[in-house]
Amino acid sequence: MPHDIVNGHIGHNHAHDHLHSHLKPEDEASDLQVLTAQFIDGFVQAADKAAYLKLAGVPLERPGKAGDSALKLVDVELTTEWQVGTASPSFGSRELSYLPFPGEMIRERTNMSLIYVSMDEKDKLDIRTFLANKERG
Repeated sequence: MPHDIVNGHIGHNHAHDHLHSHLKPEDEASDLQVLTAQFIDGFVQAADKAAYLKLAGVPLERPGKAGDSALKLVDVELTTEWQVGTASPSFGSRELSYLPFPGEMIRERTNMSLIYVSMDEKDKLDIRTFLANKERG
């Protein structure tokens, strides 16, 4: 198969066009954070939540772990967290190094999960996982 060299990257010459992402992992994480925030904002503001999920490609059913029954989407869970400080391991000690944030550094974070159930199991799919898989997809 012929190869093209574009911007220093070797690629295949396909009959169809597609783009390849060459972002650094930290850039991908930042992009995912922005995409997630926009997705959540859109869902919250949507007049028709079911239509929003459908347009976004959120499946109403997913395979279960056992594979013999499908999980059904029953809930969308939004949680709000406020990071008021940070804690990390201290060098040479079992104590955590704790840094409380001053008021202006405290930020709100909203997370979203898709809740799927069957007669035998319940699964929470974090929206970041869904969006990351959709981007790779």
